[in-house]
Amino acid sequence: RIGAKKLGYNLTVLPPGKAQCPFHSHRGEEEMFFIVEGEGELRFGEARYPLRAHDVVACPCGGPETAHQIINTGTTTMRYLSLSNIVEVEICEYPDGGKIGVYADIPGLPRLRKLYRAETDVDYYDREKK
Repeated sequence: RIGAKKLGYNLTVLPPGKAQCPFHSHRGEEEMFFIVEGEGELRFGEARYPLRAHDVVACPCGGPETAHQIINTGTTTMRYLSLSNIVEVEICEYPDGGKIGVYADIPGLPRLRKLYRAETDVDYYDREKK
């Protein structure tokens, strides 16, 4: 780290045939990827786009229509730089797995990381005293 407070960054090294993370969208964090070497594919919403060295891709916030995933479809290692803004509270949707992730990293409070099945919606007053 070089002292950034609201910027996240990472160099991902991805073997052939692998994805770094599940297909997902963010409600608060935007991400940008710079392909350093190798080739692959970007899943974005319902589309797929080829990726190669020196491509830059931005993935905005949104719902399933902005879900994204980078897959190494090549025969050699793929390397890419990920950049994003950092938010204290984030909600992610995972369309393939039918999950919702809730993440909170607020200074002075315990870190929260919870994954839920999207179909387990409950009433606002479920288990509450009325």
